[in-house]
This record gives sequence, structure tokens and C-alpha cells, in this order.
Amino acid sequence: MTTSTLQTGHPLPPGGATTRRWWREPMMWLVIGGPLLVVVASFITLALALRHPDPVLATPKAHSKAEQPAVQGRNHAATPER
Repeated sequence: MTTSTLQTGHPLPPGGATTRRWWREPMMWLVIGGPLLVVVASFITLALALRHPDPVLATPKAHSKAEQPAVQGRNHAATPER
């Protein structure tokens, strides 16, 4: 065995530096960790949205004759023009 090979028989990279596995590199965890965190957070958000949906609110009707113009104006402003 020559000095340029490790005990496993694999040749050393140029310059004699040893390589580390990808999971031991801190920069690799920064590259993978950000998107992985976003995917996990999206599944948590989806679970919360499915478990606790927002209730449907009924539109209030006018209680008296005096409130009817305001309700009609609000409904007119909310409908799209044709």
C-alpha cells in the first residue's frame, strides 16, 4: 500500500486532504435545512387548517327599516360591476 491511499484502499484527493461525509458538513445542513424546514412547516399549517377550519359567517340582515339602506349600499359595493 502506498502513502496516497487510506487503509480502505481509496486514493486520497489531491493535496492530501481527507474528505468528510456530506452529513458532517455544516454548510450542507444549511442548504438542506432551510427548504426542509419550510416543507415541515407547510404540513403543520395544512394539518391546523384541516383540523380547525374557519367558521362560515352569515351576513347579518337589517334589524330595522332604518338600517336597510346601509345594508343595500354595502351589498352594492361588494358586488362586481357588469
